[in-house]
Amino acid sequence: MPYDELLADRVRATLADEASLREQKMFGGLAFMVRDKMVVCVGTGSRALLVRVDGVREPEYLHRDGAHHAVMGRDRSMGTGWITVDADALTSDTGLEFWVAAALEYNSNRAG
Repeated sequence: MPYDELLADRVRATLADEASLREQKMFGGLAFMVRDKMVVCVGTGSRALLVRVDGVREPEYLHRDGAHHAVMGRDRSMGTGWITVDADALTSDTGLEFWVAAALEYNSNRAG
């Protein structure tokens, strides 16, 4: 199943002002990279977005509708700060913009 191209277009528009934006196929979807670090990845199915956020804030983020700690394969954790977001929680621009902003905040604070 291919990634959600409409959601990818929305993410692309949300990140349009990022000078170092690039796209890369990753995790079976389309990752959006800023400063050579993944911000979000548009995926497939109901868990439509993979987001890289500050691990310290992960418990707070997991209280939001549609947010889940990210796992790969057979329930193997991706580690602290990786969250998947259900497609239903991304239908509004506000919902998508929240997650992109959270990921950009973490991205801008990472060294390297």
